Amino acid sequence: MYFCDLIFSENYYIMRSFDDIKEAFNKLTTNILHESVVNIASMPSSGSSRKYFRITTETKSLIGTYNSNIEENVAFFTFSKHFLERGLPVPEVYAVNDEKDIYIQSDFGDNTLFNNVERCLKNCIYDNETIELYKKTLEHLIDFQTNGHNGLDYSKAFPTACFDKMSILDDLNYFKYCFLKINEEISFNETRLNADFQRLADFILEAPSDFFMYRDFQSRNIMVKDNTPYFIDYQGGRKGPLQYDVVSLLYQVKACIPAEIREQLLAHYLTNLEQKSGNKTCGKDFMRFYPAFILLRLLQVLGAYGFRGLIQKKLHFLQSIPFAIKELTRQEQNWKLPFDLEELRSVIKQLNVVLPKYEHTEPERLTITINSFSYKNGGIPNDNSGNGGGFVFDCRALPNPGRYPEYKNSTGEDADVKEFMDSYQDTHFFMQNVQMLVFQSIDNYLERGFKNLQLNFGCTGGQHRSVYFAQKIGETIHENYPMVNVLVNHLVQHKNHVYEAK
Repeated sequence: MYFCDLIFSENYYIMRSFDDIKEAFNKLTTNILHESVVNIASMPSSGSSRKYFRITTETKSLIGTYNSNIEENVAFFTFSKHFLERGLPVPEVYAVNDEKDIYIQSDFGDNTLFNNVERCLKNCIYDNETIELYKKTLEHLIDFQTNGHNGLDYSKAFPTACFDKMSILDDLNYFKYCFLKINEEISFNETRLNADFQRLADFILEAPSDFFMYRDFQSRNIMVKDNTPYFIDYQGGRKGPLQYDVVSLLYQVKACIPAEIREQLLAHYLTNLEQKSGNKTCGKDFMRFYPAFILLRLLQVLGAYGFRGLIQKKLHFLQSIPFAIKELTRQEQNWKLPFDLEELRSVIKQLNVVLPKYEHTEPERLTITINSFSYKNGGIPNDNSGNGGGFVFDCRALPNPGRYPEYKNSTGEDADVKEFMDSYQDTHFFMQNVQMLVFQSIDNYLERGFKNLQLNFGCTGGQHRSVYFAQKIGETIHENYPMVNVLVNHLVQHKNHVYEAK
């Protein structure tokens, strides 16, 4: 029996094939909606494991969803029905299969609030149309938080019914384990950092929390149709405080909302909150906790980018890391908490150390990145181009100068190590094979207009053999392909060499 045969339960099922999903959509559309399917097309994937499809019938367009997480689906069905009854602009769930892993819902089109944001960023100005959409969105948010909260069955919430201390610490530990510990350049005392997390969590728990918390309230989850916002992806919602969702929207790092517009939008939210609640002091109470939620959300986001980008290798999240680092750094410089968090502050100050390795601009010509690394200390490097990696050459079967005391303080760039390596026929044979493989790829990449190629050379300590080969192949490529950029990184030594295209 294979492991995959075991991974099913009441809430999780083995992943279905596309043919199975398509057949289920056809049955639901025909038997329940009484429509004939004309076409079923896959839609771009999001950060989750859910799969979306656009179903076209003779009269309408629908969204079909497949998600093997049944508890999450039940939360979505429950929340959608309740929000529609409360007059909130969310999709209607038209049909669900018996297993509850496939369903059909309203189609609001392809335009999101973030599409407007991208246009604004391209034009270097936030236009009035987009600002007004944000204001409408914040007004609806208050409706979700108050009217949507009333009578909502939180027993169906997934994965938890309320934003409690465990939820807060989960967010903070997401940052610690999925970003901080992956970046070994950042040093910290884990005991002191955990104590800071506890203190921050305890303070956040003081905020009033008898509201609906959307959880992922950001512009990619807000559809815009006929200049009206509609809302999706609230299945992770729970009972919680007001501030989290406001921060999620206004501090979405890739939206780059200017500070003055952020303040304008926050003021609009607070004015409407006071009017709808009838409480003229709620704005002051809100602002007491607001800075702590900014910090919490940005840490959670950077943890998510670490998981989705660095671990799952998803390009969109990888490209978002520099934006989150810069925003967190700005927040640290304008710390507005009523107490200090010294270890966390120290960690945030160090984020600029790792910023350069995540900043990536698409090159105009082919750029070849060559890394030397240690298998024992760091392992195979990430590919920050988003292409998922390239060649990895293991140099550990070759003669090792590190075994001899006279080479202890030398690296593969030094003359004595080069002479040692050049004296062995195995070295030349290895280099010839590497060159043959790499040159074949370079020729192909140039012909096809590709922009990135990564080569990695690893040895035990990342000091002698890997450095020797990385440096040598870099110089050889530069000599034979002067039209490409070559970047050689010796990761253990924190050194690099750049060979610009001629």
